[in-house]
Amino acid sequence: MDKAEKVLELVCDEIDKLEFTGTHHPHYTRPILEAACQNAHKVVDEILYRSPQAIQSTDKSGYDIIQLAVIFRSESIYNLIYDIGERKNLYRTIVDSSKNNILHLAGRLAPSSKLSKRTGALLQLQRELQWHEVYMVFTREHEKLVKDGESWMKTTTESSSITAALITTIVFAAAITVPGGSNQDTGMQVFTNDIAFIIFAVSDAISLFASSTALLVFLSILTARFSEKDFLVSLPRRLLIGICSLLLSAISMMIAFSSTLFLVFCHRKLWKLAPICGLSLIPISFFVALELPLIVDLFQSTYRRKFGPRRRGKRARFNLDSIRLFFGK
Repeated sequence: MDKAEKVLELVCDEIDKLEFTGTHHPHYTRPILEAACQNAHKVVDEILYRSPQAIQSTDKSGYDIIQLAVIFRSESIYNLIYDIGERKNLYRTIVDSSKNNILHLAGRLAPSSKLSKRTGALLQLQRELQWHEVYMVFTREHEKLVKDGESWMKTTTESSSITAALITTIVFAAAITVPGGSNQDTGMQVFTNDIAFIIFAVSDAISLFASSTALLVFLSILTARFSEKDFLVSLPRRLLIGICSLLLSAISMMIAFSSTLFLVFCHRKLWKLAPICGLSLIPISFFVALELPLIVDLFQSTYRRKFGPRRRGKRARFNLDSIRLFFGK
């Protein structure tokens, strides 16, 4: 147990000592509502464990915990009490003062503080699509974000396409002008049996195929329709494949270049490999450091399940059955 959890338990212990009238502890109302807005699922879990009645807490606008979790995109809170709403369909019929049910709330644009945590407009829009259910509400609320997502995708894809095209040109030229030349009598390459030449040939071929794949994928993105549904899986998956292919082609190109330097200039002196490998790692490290966060975000946002019982993680401390009793179902 970390220090934050210990502090949480100590605070809850002190609140439990306070006297109150009725069935619901009033001192838990504001903390659990704020925790729902901030996606602090451990706080909500601890409060519901000590005071199941707190599930009925509402703010000044009449929003309860699950509604606030949807409005503020707090998926950990939503998953924590998933079984309550999923098995009893409690929240699908509840409406706010404007007659909006929980699906309408999911269709609204998320707060700017939540959107700013996502890398680029593409991932912002993808996360919003994973929440939405009501198509017309979503389209109206996210019209600007769709345009921003399209602009970000095109800018990213165009710059990546140029890089992929350059790598394709370089490695293709290297493939037809192999290091060392060929034997005039036999026509065979001079370094055919050298292990460094084999490494060059394999890495150059991988780089050519990977860069060509990346270029074609990026072109498919530029010619896409850019509809709302495309941002959910199709476009992020294409961008992920394209960036991974581009990364593989860049790494393979540096390996091929290093093999060529070793063949032509090192005269089989292995100690000269050290500076070559060291210098080759510099651009590779920079490229990986710049692209890896985007790759991780794309993979997690596209393929990791966001909602449902599989995303609940550690089992909640509070008793779901005791909380369901407060809804009379």
